[in-house]
Order: sequence, then C-alpha cells, then structure tokens
Amino acid sequence: MGLLSILRRLKQAPEQEVRLLLLGLDNAGKTTLLKQMAAEDISHITPTQGFNLQSVQSSGFKLNVWDIGGQRKIRHWRNYFENTDVLIYVIDSSDKKRLEETSLQLFELLDEDMLAAVPLLIFANKQDLMTAFSASDLAECLRLHTIRDRMWQVQACSALTAEGLQDGMTWVCKNITTHKK
Repeated sequence: MGLLSILRRLKQAPEQEVRLLLLGLDNAGKTTLLKQMAAEDISHITPTQGFNLQSVQSSGFKLNVWDIGGQRKIRHWRNYFENTDVLIYVIDSSDKKRLEETSLQLFELLDEDMLAAVPLLIFANKQDLMTAFSASDLAECLRLHTIRDRMWQVQACSALTAEGLQDGMTWVCKNITTHKK
C-alpha cells in the first residue's frame, strides 16, 4: 500500500490540504526522503540551498511537503512554520559528532509558538550504515522522553532504500487526522 492510497483512505474532506514541514541539519537526508515519497530518482541529489516543495494531489487531497535547507547559514526555518500540520525532523543517525547540534535545533523548534502541539515525526535516517544509532538509542541520547506537549514518534529509516519510510508516513497520516480536528 503506497502513501497516496493511505492518504486517500484517511482523508476527511474532499478539499483537505495538508502541510508537512521537513527539517533537519544539512546532509541528514531530507531531500532524498522527499524524492522517495514522490517516487522520484534519487541518484542525483544536491544540497538544498533554499527549499523544495513537493505537492501531490489525488482525489481532492493535497499533500504539500516543504523540504527546507539545513545548512547553518540558511536555517531561516521560522519563515515556513505557519499552518504546519506535521513536523518531520530528519536526523543522520550515523553522525555522532552532530548529535548535540541536532538536539539543540530540534528543541528550539519545539519551543516555537507557531509549532505548538504540532505532531512530530523524527526519521532516524541512514540506518543502512553500520555506524548508525538505533532509533531507540537515538531517542535516549536526545532525551526525547522529555517531549510532553505533542504526539511524537521516532522511526528508523533509510532514505536510500526507503526502508521505514512507509511506516513513518502511516504514523503521519494517522496524526494528521487527529491534529486537524
């Protein structure tokens, strides 16, 4: 079952529009995940210097995924917060040197008023690498158990193989319907 069929099944209104914000540090795999969601070629990915927007329309349901660049000098993410239905935060699970930086960025996002109570999916990406933290170890390292003001989930995945992507998007779809009520 693909992402579009799940969205068709879960949609509530014929004109429902959903906004997903895809954030994370540079080189976490955000654009590769976006291209996998859209079933596009992932063989030539370049760093995002602004944003990528992927819209999919099916049976009156529109899913807008905003992939925003994660390089430190262009992290002007606040400009994209308005009307976000679900925040997807992507972490390179094999980059142990940047865990503190990614944790600080994530918790700064969670403190933003415009993202209050917005469901959070954390993709623990690059699970195909031997050096990757497992999703549960990553959750412990980042103290995710302290998040109490929203629904959240950590999903192990590999943007290269798409493993775990469908499980994460299933969680997103279930929480879109809950959050938009």
